[in-house]
Amino acid sequence: MLQRPAARRPKLPPVTASSWGAIVATPPTAAPGDPYPPRGSSSKRLAATGRPSGSASSNARSRRAARRRNSGHRLFAFDRSLGVRLVAGADEAGRGCLAGPLVAAAVLFDYQALSTRELRWLSALNDSKQHDHAAREELYPRVLASARSVAVISRSVRSIDGSGLHVTNLAALAGALAAVAREGCLCLIDGFAVPDFGYEQRAIIDGDATSAAIAAASIVAKVTRDRFMRRADALHPGWQFATHVGYSTPEHRAAIARQGVSPLHRLSFQSTAYEQLAL
Repeated sequence: MLQRPAARRPKLPPVTASSWGAIVATPPTAAPGDPYPPRGSSSKRLAATGRPSGSASSNARSRRAARRRNSGHRLFAFDRSLGVRLVAGADEAGRGCLAGPLVAAAVLFDYQALSTRELRWLSALNDSKQHDHAAREELYPRVLASARSVAVISRSVRSIDGSGLHVTNLAALAGALAAVAREGCLCLIDGFAVPDFGYEQRAIIDGDATSAAIAAASIVAKVTRDRFMRRADALHPGWQFATHVGYSTPEHRAAIARQGVSPLHRLSFQSTAYEQLAL
C-alpha cells in the first residue's frame, strides 16, 4: 500500500508485481516530465501526411486524437461530481482468460491534493481496453505517481479453480479496495458490488470508461498482469502467452489442441478450447 509523499517525485522506473497472491505496493519515486511537446507546424503535418492540414480526413483524425488525449478530463469530472475528497476505484484484469492469474487493482485519488500538472499527465486516462500496450505502459507510472495509494492483489490459477472465478474476483476487488480506503472515502467498482469491507461502495456500470479512479485501476491491473504473462512465456514456451496473455484467441486454442494445457491454464470452467482434450 502506498502513501503519497508530499514532495515532488522524479520519474518512476518500471514496476512489476513481486508477490503473486498478496498485495503489491510500489512507492512512487519520480515525477514524469511534461509528456506533451509543442505540436508541429502545419507545413510539417502536410509533409508527413501528404494532405492539407485542413482536409476533412485530417480534421476528423485530429478530433479523434483530441478526444483520446482529453478523455481523462471527463473521467476526473465524474469523480469530482461525487462531492467527496477521496475516491477509490477498483477493476480487474484476466477474468475472461483461459490461463494465468486474476489481477485486481485499486487506486485512491485525493482530489484536494491532485495537482493541475498531475491531471495533465493523466489527460489521456481511459479504460485500459481503449489503449494499446505502449499507451498503457506510459500511463502506468503516471498513475502510481499521482495516486495517494495503490494496491494490487493477484489470485493464482489454483485459487480460481478452487473457489470459482466469480467468488475469487469479488474477494480480490474487495481486498484491494480495503487496502487503499480511508475514512470518508467513496469506493467505486466496475460493474457490480463486492462483499462488504467496511467502507461505502458504489457499483458503476461501464465504470472503467466513466470514473478516473476505476480507469486508473484498470491500467494498473492490466499492465501488471500482462507483464507477468510475458515473463511466463519464457517459462512455458509454445503457448504464445506473450502474444495473447492468456485470452481465448485462435492461436491460443490451436496451441492447446497441439500440446495440451500448461500449469497456468484454468480447468474449472468449460471452454471450446478444451473440447478436444481429456481434462
